[in-house]
Amino acid sequence: MTSQANGLVPSLPQVMIEPLVRAALLEDLGRAGDITTDSVVPAQARAETALVARQAGVVAGLELAALAFHLVEPTIEIAVERPDGARLRPGDRIATIGGPARGVLTAERVALNFLGHLSGVASATATLVEAVKGHRARIACTRKTLPGLRAVQKYAVRVGGGVNHRLGLDDAVLIKDNHVAAAGGIKPAILAARGSVGHMVKIEVEVDTLAQLEEVLKVGADAVLLDNMVSRRPPHRRSRPPVSI
Repeated sequence: MTSQANGLVPSLPQVMIEPLVRAALLEDLGRAGDITTDSVVPAQARAETALVARQAGVVAGLELAALAFHLVEPTIEIAVERPDGARLRPGDRIATIGGPARGVLTAERVALNFLGHLSGVASATATLVEAVKGHRARIACTRKTLPGLRAVQKYAVRVGGGVNHRLGLDDAVLIKDNHVAAAGGIKPAILAARGSVGHMVKIEVEVDTLAQLEEVLKVGADAVLLDNMVSRRPPHRRSRPPVSI
């Protein structure tokens, strides 16, 4: 496997992804292992198969898929033809997998689950990135990730050409409406945060009205998140069409 996902996005260290893959395999193997494969497939049988794209998209998660195969059977060989970040067309061969058939069959579902899910995230991100191409906008992801999968989902967003917002609660201050209510207002919340965190930590404030935005601009913050902005303009009334007689 390459050390770079697509020439731009560094691969995640194995120490980060191995616990995720190991947990997924243990969940699938249960208490007795793959009883179907072990009872049906001869121990000496070998298999060779290919990962082929069914639809257009961006591939992501190959290192997790490869790790799933290697943890089950270290002698399985994987030849990657289109690494993470590659643009796929239907029918494109992503990788070839070969080795003991039992290992290939036992690991395939976990490998495909990671590869399919993360490629989906990368592909959806790439679609949005393409939609704003030519503008100064950048596509950023939220903290609303699946429990336990944040690091790899955030990685897939980067592979798809997006950027990460906060990675967690500890890398930036984001003052939301509930924080404002608890602090007694936008200004007290910003001042409290500014007096508490270090100078390297950015402060962002979420607003949903123009009045709140004006208040944030007066006090000062590093970033503003426009959340479900509500228009205060009265609804536009259509004139009644002329009546034909």
